[in-house]
Amino acid sequence: MSPESEPRPTETVIESPVQDTPEDLRVAELLARAEVDDVLNVAEFAEAVGQQEAADAADTLESLEEDQAVDVIEEMDEAAAADALVHMDVSLAVSVLEDLLEEDVNLAGRLVGAMEPDDAADLLGALPEPDRNRLLKLLPREQALSLRDLLRYDPDTAGGMMTTDYLSLRETMTVEQATAHIRASTVDEDMQHAFVVDGQNRLVGIVSLRRLLIARGGERIADIIDREVDAIPPDLDREEVAREFAKYDFPVLPVVGPDRRLLGLVTVDDVIDIIRAEEAEDAQLMFGAGAEEGVYSTIGEKLRGRFPWLLVNLLTSSVAAIIVLQFDDLIGELAFLAVLMPVIANQAGNAGQQSLAVTLRGIVLDEVRVGRVRSLLVREATVGAVNGILAGLIVGGVVAAIEMTIGHHTWRLGIVAGTAMSVALTVGCFIGSAMPVVMKRAGFDPATASTIFLTMITDSGSFFIFLGLSRLLWSWMTAGMVPA
Repeated sequence: MSPESEPRPTETVIESPVQDTPEDLRVAELLARAEVDDVLNVAEFAEAVGQQEAADAADTLESLEEDQAVDVIEEMDEAAAADALVHMDVSLAVSVLEDLLEEDVNLAGRLVGAMEPDDAADLLGALPEPDRNRLLKLLPREQALSLRDLLRYDPDTAGGMMTTDYLSLRETMTVEQATAHIRASTVDEDMQHAFVVDGQNRLVGIVSLRRLLIARGGERIADIIDREVDAIPPDLDREEVAREFAKYDFPVLPVVGPDRRLLGLVTVDDVIDIIRAEEAEDAQLMFGAGAEEGVYSTIGEKLRGRFPWLLVNLLTSSVAAIIVLQFDDLIGELAFLAVLMPVIANQAGNAGQQSLAVTLRGIVLDEVRVGRVRSLLVREATVGAVNGILAGLIVGGVVAAIEMTIGHHTWRLGIVAGTAMSVALTVGCFIGSAMPVVMKRAGFDPATASTIFLTMITDSGSFFIFLGLSRLLWSWMTAGMVPA
């Protein structure tokens, strides 16, 4: 076979699931050129960034030094710059706005004014109050009043998430009048539904734009609307908002006051943001970091979020130390106990973490019902007991083998270690599943520092179970034991 006819080895090409756009490639090219020339052509680069998708433009700006990001934003198209700021990490976006307030206060005001109301409120709420008030004074009176209304709500509630930029129709309109009203309004191109209100702006129904298109011009809006529309109150927690969307499978949900007056709406893209934020918050809370802390938060913000939980961890770990201190006489006589303590505690902690993760998931997905908590706890404790027996047999067998060969020539320590392992894993699984349920019922976020408290309980409990069992069975365990 000639070299030309020999089969070539197959090359495997791994492609990114998302292909770079020409705009992304252009930005990358300019950044590469800036590294070589050691200077960035801000005007050219700003034009290229402005042509990227908003999320990609935000990523690009986040990759720059803060002063460079400010320079680029100052040169960008203002609508594109506003969209990019909305998609940036909140801490970075706030820092950029604060810099803009010092360099070009009018530009900062125009950028905030170009944002969707809910996005603008989120950024304004993260700013220090003096800077927030400066920006609000730069906005048109009606827009400023609307944003002040949004800022009254907790940002983690439906009111804090909603936008006041929505399409509403009067139920007394005809289809022809409603169509003319829609044409005259600045409707978001993604808007698919219009909310229908009465003369007092109370929500009475919803109608799809498609339904309007196929209706006759003389028909009354009141005759073609869907009156069975679900709405949410402004003080509803954002996790509950996400559950409502999942339950009803709507692209938007109206937010209404006590008298069903329409206040605004929450869209499904807000729910995606909720899910991402909740995942990040729960992950941080589980390990004792601040719920609001971001990668680019200030050092002071990071310290305020973390140190209190480090202090709590210090105090809780002292409990385990105190328990061990009560059995120092046993450990002094049989040092092998100290070797086994972290093994049992580690297994109990891991088992507890497994139960904690499953229960937290159930709470987030609203699967943990009040009437089924007992069965949940029993099931998790049973899993812990079975795993504990299996792990206890392994540990007990290994310990017995070691003691019989190179230790004190007694298998009884293996029985004690295996029994302690079984009990500790059962307790660990029970506590791991019970803790988030208790936290939830007490009104706290079930993820709050759960790993800190779980570790304290499993460590302290495992030490007490193993050392307590060793003291209880000391005479039997050490019978026939010879010095190693």
